[in-house]
Amino acid sequence: MAAATATATAHFLFKGTAPFLLSTRRRLLLLYHRPNTASLPRRTLIKSYHCTISGPSHAILCNSISTPLRRRERAHLLCYCTETAAQDNNVAAAPSTTVDVDVDVDDNSIREAANTLDIRVGRILKAWRHEEADSLYVEEVDVGEPEPRTICSGLVKYIPLHLIQDRNVIVLANLKPRNMRGVKSFGMLMAASDAAHENVELLVPPDGAVPGERVWFGSIDEKENLPDVASPNQVQKKKIWELVQPQLKTDELGVAKLGIHDMRTSGGVVICESLKNANIS
Repeated sequence: MAAATATATAHFLFKGTAPFLLSTRRRLLLLYHRPNTASLPRRTLIKSYHCTISGPSHAILCNSISTPLRRRERAHLLCYCTETAAQDNNVAAAPSTTVDVDVDVDDNSIREAANTLDIRVGRILKAWRHEEADSLYVEEVDVGEPEPRTICSGLVKYIPLHLIQDRNVIVLANLKPRNMRGVKSFGMLMAASDAAHENVELLVPPDGAVPGERVWFGSIDEKENLPDVASPNQVQKKKIWELVQPQLKTDELGVAKLGIHDMRTSGGVVICESLKNANIS
């Protein structure tokens, strides 16, 4: 990107396929800088991409992205263009320029992926302390199937046992089963937590929601056009949960959202009772 000016704006379109604007294909290494993110180094290599650069505006179309960035997140990108894959691991030797970028993650593709997650209304029928793990509860949860599911949740230090019993919850049901200290867990209870992860609260479906009812992201009118849910193997292989989870938050009213899209059932939106602007997992 030798023709770049000192400061330029780049627009990244993250899609499954993208047309090339020029005939010359190059490889791009992206490093992004998030000063307020303690969990990541100051400059973190995301991945290298085959891409095409279009003139002085630096519109870059990438074929794919595997590391999700928050929607419309302001980031500083160091862009390195090289001709061969051999140079990918030697970014210091490649010509570079720093650009300020408004990163706009493809909202529709993330929402489509999120709606392949089998998220359902559940009702906890019975809960008890795990005999072999001090931090875990074991719950029997009605998710609209002939038999309740056994689910293990690390909520002991956050929610008293009597507040877990006999309540409606939101369940992520198409994760692969996990062995949790001798108890196989067939799903996950979805909850919100503050930034320090000192307070955790279960998400709450709307009044009247029925166990087994599907939860989706979008408007009430979109219920009839939802994609089929992915199999647990597909969720794992495609890393669907890893893509979607960083985009899940509660808003200032406590409504659970994926970006701008409400998390809802046919009876209304899913909420967290007291944690606002909180992470969801």
